[in-house]
Amino acid sequence: MTNASRLPATLTKVQVVDAKRPDTVVATLSSRQLVDPECEYGACNLLRTLPSSNATDTVMPPGQSRALMVDLTFDSLDQAPAEVLHRLFLTGQAVPPATKPSPVNYLAAPYNISSGKPRIIAPPLKGDDWVALNSCCGTGGSHRIALNSLNGKLANSQRFAIDWMKLTDDGKFYSGDKTKNESYADYGEAVYAVADGTVSSTLDTVEAGTPGILPADDPVLGPKITVQNVDGNNIIQDLGDGVWAMYAHLIKGSLLVKPGDTVKKGQKIAELGNTGNSNAPHLHFQLMDDPSLLQADAVPYVIDRFTYLGQIPFTTWVTTDNYLSGTFLQGRLPEAQSRANELPLVLAVVDFPDR
Repeated sequence: MTNASRLPATLTKVQVVDAKRPDTVVATLSSRQLVDPECEYGACNLLRTLPSSNATDTVMPPGQSRALMVDLTFDSLDQAPAEVLHRLFLTGQAVPPATKPSPVNYLAAPYNISSGKPRIIAPPLKGDDWVALNSCCGTGGSHRIALNSLNGKLANSQRFAIDWMKLTDDGKFYSGDKTKNESYADYGEAVYAVADGTVSSTLDTVEAGTPGILPADDPVLGPKITVQNVDGNNIIQDLGDGVWAMYAHLIKGSLLVKPGDTVKKGQKIAELGNTGNSNAPHLHFQLMDDPSLLQADAVPYVIDRFTYLGQIPFTTWVTTDNYLSGTFLQGRLPEAQSRANELPLVLAVVDFPDR
């Protein structure tokens, strides 16, 4: 949203409506959903300044822009409208001659929900107790809000990205010395191709980082981060039909493929590590519409099969430290559930099949 008028514009409410029946309100966003300084995680602070950060209020001065994150939830796909519009309620310059803000509301930003289907892929990992960190949806994580402005467009290649980390049998991310990568349950785990495809590019020169230290926040390491090494050692795989997969933060020297190689679904391609802008061993995985991380936009996907074990509670997660210390068994289901063709959402705990 851009305020191109001479007067400040204050957003008060947004209604998502069925495009075919504009009087049918699908969802309403207002108040603390837009801006809430006390909320760290979840369906809050959906109004973003650019570059992306929490908006401190709902006022847009003349010539400034805001982004609004919108997530819609339905009990079934049958309830989802084919297309939606957004009715904006604000006070602003109603007509060009106006000298004072006044109430305004109008429909804008059509979005065709039914325009495509998500890509179906195999899991990039195997084994038990994998946690989907920074996955969709809401705010508070590092992916959903990672808007980049490049070459005349605003894109987010990480909108459906997941940082996969593994729990130990007693529900912890590490056992022993928390400052050593080898102490983490997932360090060195095999990473597998999620589909057939061709390797577009690789990077295999970045040394391992130290758990608990995010290079971007470190005065010595931060200036060394570049566009090329921010994701550490990585593999970009062309899946065809304009879709690329990215596997990032891999162990140096563990890559088993090179540009031009053809790989098959389920083939081991590398090992999970802690390289680039990362504070703990994990696999960053995403699909995108361009082989360049910065100028790509996200491609939605689902994983063909996994077992859903439950959720890590938000209240437990937000209190952990930079080493991800703690025990995370509180949200386990009494009985695990088999799932097919779904995307594990943020803080889901899942088992992947050994194919």
